[in-house]
Amino acid sequence: MDELSKTPLHDLHVELGGKMVEFAGYSMPVQYPMGIKKEHEHTRAACGLFDVSHMGQVMISGPNPAEALETLVCADIVGLPVGMQRYALFTNDEGGIIDDLMVANTGDHLFLVVNAACKARDIPHLRMGLGTDYDVEELDRGLLALQGPKAAEVMARLCPDACELTFMQQGVFTMEGAEVWISRSGYTGEDGFEISIPADRTEAIARRLLQESEVEPIGLGARDSLRLEAGLCLYGHDVDQSTTPVEAGLIWAIGKPRRRGGEREAGFLGADIILHQIEARDHRRKRVGLLGEGRAPVREGAELYSGDDRHIGVVTSGGFGPSVGKPVALAYVNVDDADIDNVIYAEVRGKRLPMTISKPPFIKPGYHRG
Repeated sequence: MDELSKTPLHDLHVELGGKMVEFAGYSMPVQYPMGIKKEHEHTRAACGLFDVSHMGQVMISGPNPAEALETLVCADIVGLPVGMQRYALFTNDEGGIIDDLMVANTGDHLFLVVNAACKARDIPHLRMGLGTDYDVEELDRGLLALQGPKAAEVMARLCPDACELTFMQQGVFTMEGAEVWISRSGYTGEDGFEISIPADRTEAIARRLLQESEVEPIGLGARDSLRLEAGLCLYGHDVDQSTTPVEAGLIWAIGKPRRRGGEREAGFLGADIILHQIEARDHRRKRVGLLGEGRAPVREGAELYSGDDRHIGVVTSGGFGPSVGKPVALAYVNVDDADIDNVIYAEVRGKRLPMTISKPPFIKPGYHRG
């Protein structure tokens, strides 16, 4: 553990009784004394504070950075308004997903948040793909996620102006005397805020947030169960370099101007393969949601079978959904077997457990859309 990277909140996690584990090369808390289930339930009912400082925060500046970035992602970045952010995908020549990320238009530059496990690959990919006319800077900043239905009540006391944001808006604010970059977003399915903070002020602001009665620290375990109930992909599990956006059910992340007949058709890596899959619908597998019965969780790697005993797919993320009250999972299955309400079977310790194909999310999202 001593050789792992540490976020600015490492000492605070230890002080709070966090159970530290290795994650993406970092020492991170998987849970606190409250326990994963109660942390999950608290976030759904009130407000949880997550340390996501291990994520990569990147600034891109140069001439027309949005046009340049569109050569590497399939999203509509040129059409992204100032003060907004958008989910995007780095793709490869085969149409696979190198990483999923958030892109914010701050006016004079682009601000990116990339996955911790991918940032060592993403940043060289950006520099090589954009060329020497663009500055790609990895930032030394903390990143906190304040999530839950009472997140806005908490934020109203510390940074009331940020409460004017709606889902996927972002801006620059002052909190506890520090300049912070706040977006109204997160990865739990709840309303909330992601707060980028100078590294040397991150602990002070985290401690201030934790003073609020609604806020509890939340670890990686509950973060995973919360995002799973929200039907959100985890890179390296539900999407990876062998998965196309079409197979992953992420066609909505391909901007309309980037599709066939659009103003800026294609122009990104793997475009021919991805756009062909959209038009021809000839992909053979599809990401689906699964709802189980009883309480036995169906974990990643469980093989899936049809009622007539054909092998039709595999679970990529799974567990028990505390808010749903049932086992939930994301999986890839053959397109012909992917109809909603189709009952299929997961093999768990030699038994075949029935699961019903359902459309994620498994909970009603609480995003604040204004």
